[in-house]
Amino acid sequence: MSKLCVIYNMAAKYRAPIFQLIDREMDVDWYYGHQIDDIKEMDSSLLKRVTKLRRSNILGPIYWQHGVTKLMNNSDYRVYLALGELYALSTWSLLVKKKLFCPKKKIYLWSHGWYGREGRMKRWLKKIFFGLADGTFLYGNYARDVAIKQGNNPDKLWVIHNSLDHSHHVELRNKLSKSNIYNEYFHNSSPTLIFIGRLTKVKQLDLIIKAVSSLKSRGKYYNIIFVGDGEERLNLEQLAREQNVNVWFYGSCYDDTQTAQLIFDADLCVSPGNVGLTAIHTMAFGTPVLTHSTFSNQMPEFEAIERGKTGAFFKEGDINSLVDEISNWFEVHTDRDAVRYDCYNEIDTQWTPEYQMSILKECIS
Repeated sequence: MSKLCVIYNMAAKYRAPIFQLIDREMDVDWYYGHQIDDIKEMDSSLLKRVTKLRRSNILGPIYWQHGVTKLMNNSDYRVYLALGELYALSTWSLLVKKKLFCPKKKIYLWSHGWYGREGRMKRWLKKIFFGLADGTFLYGNYARDVAIKQGNNPDKLWVIHNSLDHSHHVELRNKLSKSNIYNEYFHNSSPTLIFIGRLTKVKQLDLIIKAVSSLKSRGKYYNIIFVGDGEERLNLEQLAREQNVNVWFYGSCYDDTQTAQLIFDADLCVSPGNVGLTAIHTMAFGTPVLTHSTFSNQMPEFEAIERGKTGAFFKEGDINSLVDEISNWFEVHTDRDAVRYDCYNEIDTQWTPEYQMSILKECIS
């Protein structure tokens, strides 16, 4: 295979393991922009050849990355892998230039793709945009199914999933054993529900407190731990006092060993809003995930959840449904170790940089 040209909006820190693996196993030139908003950026020195691109915002989410289109003129590149972002006009330009002037070259896109909530105009634009590419790598089967139903070519759509630092997580996991951290903090042996991430309104974390309060009135007791900080913390603290439930506001934690132990010792991760990479993180340490079932409003990582095995789903925004699913989970799943190993197996086989690398090698030609 010839040198691969990779074009991205930025190199997010969580992508470092898969980007480094691609860099090791393929001959790659990297082109991407600087940090966007508060998304943490990976250290560019971890990759062999990086060129930073200037980004110009045009209108709303629409932007242009300078220097992208002329990369099609570079004779060193026969294959391109670009972020499949509909609002990147520079990527549209690259795709059209390839179609008109360099038909023998290949452009592959890597994208969320389809959510299932697109209006008619966006469906039409996506069909053109992704149709110009030689193939698209998608984060999930749900997006692929939606795309196919909308008339897109299934032979050009491949599911690559997502990943975190899996090898590091396995290394930490192998050192873990059950601790008494929750028994000592809460002074009880009730199951512990965990949420890890930013405490923001969109996460609907108040539902967890309200659900546990409702369960308490039925004589079913649970603890809650929030690992993270954010603008909703004060509101959640007030709600916890009003509802008289056991909540540990642990705060932000940047110690991977501590975070791993907190997840490992918890019994269920509850994410009432979009679950995203939280599902991969918690399941990597053996904790199942409960989130909402409106998949068109979800992030692709919800697919790691197999109902009744690695987690469960409740009706979005429905407190009664959330209460029922929490209660049902603990009534049915009494073998914590069996659930733990089901979670390990899901992540270890489907959501790793090595899995993603195998898909890239299989499909890029």
